[in-house]
Amino acid sequence: MQLKVMPIAREDCSAEEWQARIDLAAAHRLAVLHGFNEGIFNHLTLVVPGRSDRYYQIPFGMHWSEVTASSFMEVGIDDGSVKRGAGDVERSCYCIHAPIHKALPHAKAVFHTHMPFASALTRLEDPRIKEIGQTEVGMMGKIAYDDTYTGPAYEPKEGERLARVIGDKTVLFMANHGVSTVGLSVAEAYDRLYYIERAAQVQIYAMWTGQRLKQIPEAVVAKTQTNFTGQSFYAGPSPAERHFEALKRILDRQEPDYVR
Repeated sequence: MQLKVMPIAREDCSAEEWQARIDLAAAHRLAVLHGFNEGIFNHLTLVVPGRSDRYYQIPFGMHWSEVTASSFMEVGIDDGSVKRGAGDVERSCYCIHAPIHKALPHAKAVFHTHMPFASALTRLEDPRIKEIGQTEVGMMGKIAYDDTYTGPAYEPKEGERLARVIGDKTVLFMANHGVSTVGLSVAEAYDRLYYIERAAQVQIYAMWTGQRLKQIPEAVVAKTQTNFTGQSFYAGPSPAERHFEALKRILDRQEPDYVR
């Protein structure tokens, strides 16, 4: 079956819009390389630069390894209709992402996956990330937990509920389901996706040993969190931006067609 797609030409976009498309395409390709994707499901979306009424979404049925900058539809946040491009709008994507984009100013990018290690934790009675390592401690205070699975998200009210659960946090563990990250940019959302999966992976490996987990003392936790959130040691791009640019350089060598 032919996938219904209407590529958007670079000359029909502003420089800012095209760069946003490149970054979002990179996130999809990187997610495949990192094993974050699940079939043709899960969703990485971004509000169109300079707009508050629409966001980028791939046509339903496109595999993340196929995504390029020109692939994205522009979907209306209020009504879920295709404003630009062509293709089917995956219903659960709209019902989860559009309300979050609309409700949370810091959710320009919303990335939802069923990546294996973080999703495994969501299947546990206690899915919390433990304060047992530097990476984990660096993310403490930024994670929201939704402890109630309500079934597939086929109504926008579910996205509205999830937005309330996220609040001012940037990572969401969704009970019996998966995880979502939000950010002001693709770089922020992907950086959080990457590190929360690594934190979950290491925690599960530690749990597999059957030994007691070694908790970091509260005073050291507080100091570490202050160091992570305090004054930057570096001028210019943030660590998340530097990380994402490094990851894109890998794509430039291995899968350069993502920029088309």
